[in-house]
Amino acid sequence: MTRPALVLASTSRRRLDLLAQIGITPDRTTDPAIDETPLRAELPRDYARRMARAKAASLNNSNALVLAADTAVAAGRRILPKAESAEQARTCLTLLSGRRHRVFTAVVLRGPGNRQTERVVVSIVGFARLTETQLCRYIESGEWSGKAGGYAIQGRAAAFVRFLSGSYSNVVGLPLFETAQLLRGAGWSLP
Repeated sequence: MTRPALVLASTSRRRLDLLAQIGITPDRTTDPAIDETPLRAELPRDYARRMARAKAASLNNSNALVLAADTAVAAGRRILPKAESAEQARTCLTLLSGRRHRVFTAVVLRGPGNRQTERVVVSIVGFARLTETQLCRYIESGEWSGKAGGYAIQGRAAAFVRFLSGSYSNVVGLPLFETAQLLRGAGWSLP
């Protein structure tokens, strides 16, 4: 019996690298191209879940396993954007400076017959108080571009993290333990 194809509903290099870390190479990747605008008063956990479900639903391939995920960085009830400008990144980092925030990632696995399973993982990250020099140098690095909350924990921003509770890979963008469990549960063998 052959396993179904695995389609990653993402073109994120980070997610591909994370999957490769546990020996998984999707058969295909695709950009779900959905509207990622949060709804008014939407909570971060609900937002991440809605986005991951929408990404999984955007692919109509009944013979494949579709893996979709979405990550939201939250300061309190506020969903921080994927930084698209230096100003936006600075706003996010200033807000996160010296405090804890939560990172939610929803993972959805949709299989043949539209059978769907999902998990939402939360990690808590505490940043040190950032100096103006640290902020400026990080902004100059450009590493913040397109990153939820304006930072990449797997890069230079690792130096800002004084506390982490939960899954590190979740903060990078895909909780590997939970993803592996979903795949095993669907009968997909991991190396």
